[in-house]
Amino acid sequence: MLRRRLLWLWLLMPLVSGSGSQCSLRRDYSRGYYKDGDLVIGGLLALNVFEGNLPSFKKHPFWFDKGFARVPKHNQHVLALVFAVEQINKDPSLLPNFSLGFHLYDTLFRERLAVEQSLMLLSGPGRTVPNYSCEERGKLVAVIGGIKSTLSIAMANVLGFHKFPQITYGPFDGTLRDSGQFPSLYQMAPRDTAQQRGIVRLLVHFGWTWVSLVISNNVQGETFARDLMGEMDRHGVCVAFTEQIPETKYYGTWEARLFHHKMNTILVNVVIVHGDIDSLIMFKWVIGWAEIWGKVWITTAHWDISVSNAYNTYQNSFCGSLSFSIHTDEITGFEDFVREASPSKYPNDVFLQQFWEAEQGCFLSLRQMGRKRTGVCMGNESFDRLPQFDLDLQLSGLKYTLYSAVYAVARVLHEMLLSRTEAEVSETGDAVIFPPRQLYSFLRRPKLKITAGGEWNFDRNNPSVVSYDILNFIQVGFENFTRVKVGEFNPQSFLGNDLTINEEAIVWDREFNQTPRSLCSESCSPGHRKTAREGKAVCCYDCSRCPEDEISNQTDATQCMRCLEDEYPNQEKNRCLPKVIIFLSYQEPLGVAFVCMALSFFWISALTLGIFIKHRDTPIVRANNRGLSYILLVSLMLSFLCSLVFIGRPSTASCLLRQVAFGIIFSVAVASVLAKTITVVLAFRVSKPGSRFRGWMGPRMSNCVVLICSLIQVTICGIWLGTAPPFPDSNTQAEFGHIVLECNEGSVTAFYCVLGYLAFLALVSFTVAFLARNLPDTFNEAKFITFSMLVFCSAWISFLPTYLSTKGKAMVAVEIFSILASSAGLLGCIFGPKVYVILLRPDRNNRDQLLRKLNSNIKSP
Repeated sequence: MLRRRLLWLWLLMPLVSGSGSQCSLRRDYSRGYYKDGDLVIGGLLALNVFEGNLPSFKKHPFWFDKGFARVPKHNQHVLALVFAVEQINKDPSLLPNFSLGFHLYDTLFRERLAVEQSLMLLSGPGRTVPNYSCEERGKLVAVIGGIKSTLSIAMANVLGFHKFPQITYGPFDGTLRDSGQFPSLYQMAPRDTAQQRGIVRLLVHFGWTWVSLVISNNVQGETFARDLMGEMDRHGVCVAFTEQIPETKYYGTWEARLFHHKMNTILVNVVIVHGDIDSLIMFKWVIGWAEIWGKVWITTAHWDISVSNAYNTYQNSFCGSLSFSIHTDEITGFEDFVREASPSKYPNDVFLQQFWEAEQGCFLSLRQMGRKRTGVCMGNESFDRLPQFDLDLQLSGLKYTLYSAVYAVARVLHEMLLSRTEAEVSETGDAVIFPPRQLYSFLRRPKLKITAGGEWNFDRNNPSVVSYDILNFIQVGFENFTRVKVGEFNPQSFLGNDLTINEEAIVWDREFNQTPRSLCSESCSPGHRKTAREGKAVCCYDCSRCPEDEISNQTDATQCMRCLEDEYPNQEKNRCLPKVIIFLSYQEPLGVAFVCMALSFFWISALTLGIFIKHRDTPIVRANNRGLSYILLVSLMLSFLCSLVFIGRPSTASCLLRQVAFGIIFSVAVASVLAKTITVVLAFRVSKPGSRFRGWMGPRMSNCVVLICSLIQVTICGIWLGTAPPFPDSNTQAEFGHIVLECNEGSVTAFYCVLGYLAFLALVSFTVAFLARNLPDTFNEAKFITFSMLVFCSAWISFLPTYLSTKGKAMVAVEIFSILASSAGLLGCIFGPKVYVILLRPDRNNRDQLLRKLNSNIKSP
């Protein structure tokens, strides 16, 4: 603190002169606007930058000197303060029997003038004497000023030393919240940290994900950019480039040309602008000079779109821009007050006179000298002659903050008057003496009512959070421009309800025929997902089609999502369709074909059985073990019917029956074939004299073979059913777009054990039959058995790889086909030749013929 104050005293040394014990400022800068009252509010306002003529654009196309720019529109800040004071003096319920006055100065945006004029407010009229206490100072109760932080700090070094309350009306600055460094400084503007969230919500609403950022080159600009980009990252918005407005005296030619090149070459249609008063004034002039068109400017609160009427070509560049503005209560009467204000009504308002001459294009001084000629102001001209671009009749933005600051001081003074005791009143008499430090306790109250419809919070640790209006800057007529409210952002509302936008009310720049787009990459349509480009921002991406089993039903999807188990993606991959339930039914052609084949082979087997029963006493039937033939034919008939269980909608009963019945029936059939093979071999061995196998002959032995082999398979199936039986299941992955109803095998190991045992029996039968293929022809059924087992094994060997490589109902079809093919092979190869002899060659089916062949075969060895 001491270093800061010494620095300001050193800056003031050239302005101070003294002799003896008295010193004063060399320059008597007494130009101000003073209105007397019982209580006086000081005002250090920034109304103009520096007076002078604007440079020639043709001579210096990109050169900007702050010494030649003016902001006469800030004169309405004076009108806002005067309007507030007049309303307070007219209000009988506020400061009754007391009048409120003001003493205003223009700091011209200079910190040195802010220090000097702070001393002028404290020392009173006449020569400015530092630390001098005059009689007029007793009326000064508080000072309002500081349109930017540097001015507020300059004022605080003087006012804080003298314990005078200082209320700033500029944008909120977190660095000014330090009560140890600025004990008497209070910020009227609310905290605007939620503004970044509102900007991002606005970008997301319009789908603007590729934007540029222009900020002032200072701590405030860097803080704003850091918070804003952090919010952008959370919502997928990217910054194409960031431009910092330099704090040098002029905007150099190189910097301006480079900025012009960036803005016109990079495909970014949306630009966010944030900065302090000085940098924004400079930036707006450069935009006009550079003639940057076709951009949507999004500006933050306290942005003043106008600069001066001296050079208005830049105003077209901001047509269609959107601006955030702090939501304010409607104050009636201000528009009429501004329209009626004139130098003749307020002759002591030197700032109004200056504004009048600049805006009306006339000279008040010539009228006062009695000279009458063209260009002389009468002083009572109307504000209606001015274009709306230079005249804002709304009490909003900085004007509303200034108006509220005056009311805040008046409310505090009123509460202090009510809190005075009778002893204090009798002691002071009619004089109103308010030690400025007494205002601190009232200003620190959590809620302070400042207007008829609103409250304010001066708490340093918990400042006010307000809502924002979204304004659209549009052109009305040829030269007039106005701001129209098109939306609101309330940070205290729930997400989704915090932003409201009336898109139909927005008028975009003439370069856009519809709502502007600002994207690094075109949006990915539904059915696609975003794929990041290596080394690029997340907003720059390619669009990839969703995988086969996934969809995306929204634009710019980051990931594709899988459909539910009972759904599948459509061809466009943008929605899920319900899967069709399928199974091998009796109605479809394949099912009908299998049913016809199974029934046909069943009747063929039944017919064969009937033939064998009818000709049971013929030698060919008796010679080949009539009982085994019956068992084999019955098992083949059942195997053909067993295939029908595999067709139709799976149920618990059908799933339990199909594999178990298939395994047991085929075990009986193969065991019968094995028994027939063994019978053929034994029959040949028994026919030889002195054979040891005579006792093995007979139906008992063949029946035992069939029974034992079948019981082993029954045991395997029993274990299967007892541990992990088959059950009906729905397969959603077997066929695309379908749900296949099938039987889950339960235990795959048990299923392959059943098949393995069948393969073992078939292999034994094939081996024995192959070794007995050269036996005498009369009994040589082994040739047919060998061939039948070859067909049987071929069918089931080809079944395994085909079964494992297919899915869905094709697996069922493969198994049915293997059952029918193997059964038909046994039927045709074993019984086909016999039926041929019985029906077509009865001459070979007699006992004498068989004995003749038997004798010849026995003698031949």
